[in-house]
Amino acid sequence: MNELHQLTIHEAHGLLKQRKISSVELTKSALKRIAEIEGKIHACVTITEDSALRQAEEADKHISSGDIAPLTGIPTLIKDVICTQGIRTTCGSKMLGDFIPPYDAT
Repeated sequence: MNELHQLTIHEAHGLLKQRKISSVELTKSALKRIAEIEGKIHACVTITEDSALRQAEEADKHISSGDIAPLTGIPTLIKDVICTQGIRTTCGSKMLGDFIPPYDAT
C-alpha cells in the first residue's frame, strides 16, 4: 500500500469504509507529511493538530456505526482566506497577521 498521505480521496474513502484504515491513522499520516515538508513549502499558516485528531476520532465513531459520507474521515486543509472561528486567519496579509475570527465562514 502507498503511504497513506499518497492515497486519493476515493481510495482513502474506500479503505475507511472497509475499516482497513482509520481516520486517525490517515490524519496522523497527513500531519507527519506536513511536518516533513512545511519548512520547505511554507503552505500552512496555522496547523491545528489537536483539533484534527479530535475530529478524526469523531469521524471514526461515525464510520464504525456505518455513518460515512464521501468526505467523512478525510483530512482537509482550509485555505487561509476562509474564516475559521478561533484559528488565526491572515488571508496572506501582514495587516491581518494576528486576526482570529470570532465566527466560521458560511
